[in-house]
Amino acid sequence: MGKKIASLEDAPADAALIRQVIARAGHECVTFRESRRLLLALRDAGFDLLLLDWQMPDLSGREVLAWVRTHLDRRVPVMFLTCRDAEHDIVNALTGGADDYMVKPVRQAELAARIECLLRRACPAYLAPHAPLRLGDYAFDCATRQVTCNGHPVGLTPKEFDLAVLLFRNEGRIVTRDHITAAVWGREISPMSRTIDTHVSRVRSKLGLHAAHGLRLTPVYTHG
Repeated sequence: MGKKIASLEDAPADAALIRQVIARAGHECVTFRESRRLLLALRDAGFDLLLLDWQMPDLSGREVLAWVRTHLDRRVPVMFLTCRDAEHDIVNALTGGADDYMVKPVRQAELAARIECLLRRACPAYLAPHAPLRLGDYAFDCATRQVTCNGHPVGLTPKEFDLAVLLFRNEGRIVTRDHITAAVWGREISPMSRTIDTHVSRVRSKLGLHAAHGLRLTPVYTHG
């Protein structure tokens, strides 16, 4: 399954090339030409990887990194893609929480390889979507699409199973409604629809997601 990647880049040619590389790798790229627009988007939407240019017209990429590491899940990988090649800049970014640093001009094959490497590290199930999943008292067999709790089978519909796997693979993270919609339904769902809420409620009830089983499913207002 393709991932959603945010690219902070104000140079049109570089932005287009980055989108091309990401699209060829089978992922979705959303370009932001202003740092503040990216920060606003990060409050509402989930991204699997952030690519940051350093020199931006408003807030620098380094300032964006500081905000991200303060407010977002630290497991979301961040990579700098910038013209700044001084050693102290690279060290500053990496010690500030960046996971990788690549100096422009963009080398397409290298960028694609670095992106895949970061996604593999951040998402262990990325290359093995059918690998068994165990968490707390729960075990998911993604090949046969069966789930058990303390060894007892739990009956889930196909959509409920997909939703449960998505939530369990993102344990400890906020999963946004947009991410759920794209990953489970593969299409847009009206904001007024109760489809997602209904399925989340059923998954919570059927799996008994409460402290006694070591896991809880909790809504986060305005986020997911």
